[in-house]
Amino acid sequence: QRIVNEPDFTMHPRTFIFGAKAAPSYVYAKRIIELILAVADVVNNDPRSAKFMKVVFIENYGVSLAELIIPAADVSEQISTASKEASGTSNMKLMMNGAITLGTMDGANVEIHDLVGEDNIVIFGLSSNEVLSYYANGTYSAWNEYNNSQIIQNIMQSLFNGPWADSNRFQLIFDEIMNNNDCFFILKDLPEYIKAQERIEKLYQEKQRWAQMCIANIGSSGYF
Repeated sequence: QRIVNEPDFTMHPRTFIFGAKAAPSYVYAKRIIELILAVADVVNNDPRSAKFMKVVFIENYGVSLAELIIPAADVSEQISTASKEASGTSNMKLMMNGAITLGTMDGANVEIHDLVGEDNIVIFGLSSNEVLSYYANGTYSAWNEYNNSQIIQNIMQSLFNGPWADSNRFQLIFDEIMNNNDCFFILKDLPEYIKAQERIEKLYQEKQRWAQMCIANIGSSGYF
């Protein structure tokens, strides 16, 4: 959206790789995969965005594909909501191959953070205690996040009017986030996620600093 709407916007070229699979009965997960593919089709074929971004979806992700992707990755995005313990062994394997973790304080990310230190990882988002507090107090409102952020409004509305939208195909995703009150706090973490992306982009362009971060991660990975 920024590439299209801001003529002076620029970014270091990036390829975003998604790998996933969903059980036949898991309708919501399949709809998310459909959205990734729809966004990829637009991004990869629009000359304005194609020079900056490429989106790749790897079908039926498994070990054989991981063996190709993990050694080639520069950034390991481990963005599960804190307290959900969704980050597992892949983040360790990416770390061992020199990828820098961009993630939440969830799962093994916590141990990676402790091993490599604050300067060799990019952390964002709510803490486990903050997530649990929202659950306990019932004080979180997805609609408050929506109403207070033009960026979030633009993203959520693009499910209906964006170039990847097709009738109400992505209504389910909108309802799950907005009308079921965003149980994974995606909207709450989004502003910090954007800042984390900007930070890691700058770090990547500092070649010596990036090399030092890679070495620190590889050198600390023996713990796992």
